[in-house]
Amino acid sequence: MSRTDQTPVVAGLLLAAGGGRRLGNRPKALLEYRGRPLVEHAVRVLRSGGCAPVHVVLGAAAQEVRDRADLTGCALTVNPGWTEGMGSSLRAGLGALAATDADAALVLLVDQPGVGPEAVARVRSACGSRTGLAAASYGGERGHPVLIGADRWADVAAGAVGDRGARAYLRAHRDALVLVECSDVAEAYDIDVPEDLKRLD
Repeated sequence: MSRTDQTPVVAGLLLAAGGGRRLGNRPKALLEYRGRPLVEHAVRVLRSGGCAPVHVVLGAAAQEVRDRADLTGCALTVNPGWTEGMGSSLRAGLGALAATDADAALVLLVDQPGVGPEAVARVRSACGSRTGLAAASYGGERGHPVLIGADRWADVAAGAVGDRGARAYLRAHRDALVLVECSDVAEAYDIDVPEDLKRLD
């Protein structure tokens, strides 16, 4: 770790750049959840789960998100290549974090409101060093959030293309990956198509 104390700094990294193509081009960050933009909810989840600082990667309708959502205290990165998929947003976020003293990044997706602070805290607790690698597990299946130690960021970013994000890296390093069961405290559904919107009520 980078400091004399033994408590790792785990930054929250929220990927919120998606344009919601299958939702009729409704940017996911701006979907309404409990009366406020979904991106605000996800930021609260990261903070309540113990992540600080919180970095948010925006893309689709980035200026509108800035105008409508309260992202006070968050570091914002706009990904100009957001249409390329989640991989480009992960690269942008890890690149921004590289200039900080964070020991790890805990990656959360804005379109998974069923993942709350309890799951974030569990996965965050798996960070013991800058080489840490952990992910939430749902009935044995790997999901989000994902924790990536800082010493791994460059290699993760190098393989983050299209919509794969860190998937290829996690598969290649499965022996080092700690799976943290979260199915008792979270639901890992995505808001991807119009029928999913009922989960936001």
